[in-house]
Amino acid sequence: MEITQFENIYRGKKIFVTGHTGFKGTWLCLWLQELGAEITGYSLPLNERNQHFKNLNLSVKNYYNDLNDYDILQQALQESQPDIVFHLAAQSLVRESYKNPIPTFQTNLIGSLNLYQACLQTSSVKAIVSITTDKVYQNNEWYWGYREIDRLGGNDPYSASKACVEIMTESFRKSFLSHNQILLASVRAGNVIGGGDWAEDRLIPDLMRAYQNKQVLQIRNPKAIRPWQHVLEPLAGYLLLGQRLLEKNVHFATAWNFGPEETDAIAVENVLEKFEKHLPQIPIRYEQSSLHEAQILKLDCSKAKTELRWKPVWNVEKAIQQTAFWYREFIEKKHIISRQQLKEYITDAQQYQVSWIKNAI
Repeated sequence: MEITQFENIYRGKKIFVTGHTGFKGTWLCLWLQELGAEITGYSLPLNERNQHFKNLNLSVKNYYNDLNDYDILQQALQESQPDIVFHLAAQSLVRESYKNPIPTFQTNLIGSLNLYQACLQTSSVKAIVSITTDKVYQNNEWYWGYREIDRLGGNDPYSASKACVEIMTESFRKSFLSHNQILLASVRAGNVIGGGDWAEDRLIPDLMRAYQNKQVLQIRNPKAIRPWQHVLEPLAGYLLLGQRLLEKNVHFATAWNFGPEETDAIAVENVLEKFEKHLPQIPIRYEQSSLHEAQILKLDCSKAKTELRWKPVWNVEKAIQQTAFWYREFIEKKHIISRQQLKEYITDAQQYQVSWIKNAI
């Protein structure tokens, strides 16, 4: 029995992925390669945070440049002639956005506009899936999840820049894509965890560096509640949405939330407690942050569950277990188990009978 994903729509398709060497981008390229896609990636030059991408040796045609270099970006699209674009490239760190607000807005807003315009000039492009963040919502610190129709906003430069991207995306769709030659959707995911994330100022990478280097872990906001999910969860949503866009279904060219079940939105300190089950005890020091960060953030994913028939496969316990196992295998044995974990996730999805898994004899 063969497990068929996304009705094989990506097999043989040309896919353009921005931010392809980052945490999400690497996992997405791995999955697309397993689906038989022809991948072109566009990212900044590699550095030490991209070791997951480098270690996987994926079959990807690479362009290493900035989204704000419009001529090179357009050239990359013209040369690759993709069917669909997954746009992940961004300055994605809240604290970095306080240090460098102008580059944050330039990359996130103008860089995204550059990409849309270049896609408009590339006749092969049929669809764009633009990845933003759950932080695009005007955060009222309430306990229920934000819906796609809720007000956008941002109290920190990163969140504000991504909210601006959402507004620009809707404007671009209505102004330039009204004839539906390209279907453009935006997606907002929760806090993703999983193996291979080495970014600065993120909980899990900071935790794993402390574990690897036998250091004290510094935590800023232990009470902050976030919608935690394994990286493969939103990626399944992105791929399912991309399938619908490639099928020319105009109804899906809009905004979508992809997050965990409500019970999996838990505090930072609870996440650390769950990791302690799978890692040696790590000393922790709590410090007060002077920068504003939201304390409560949840997503309402009813739309994706109802209309896309997407749903989470791994709960927060399983996501943490898989994440800790990935890092232990890498740090202690230098093993890269990403492909095995992807296969396990797909097998579990088959058992849960999610919509993007079909059985073929």
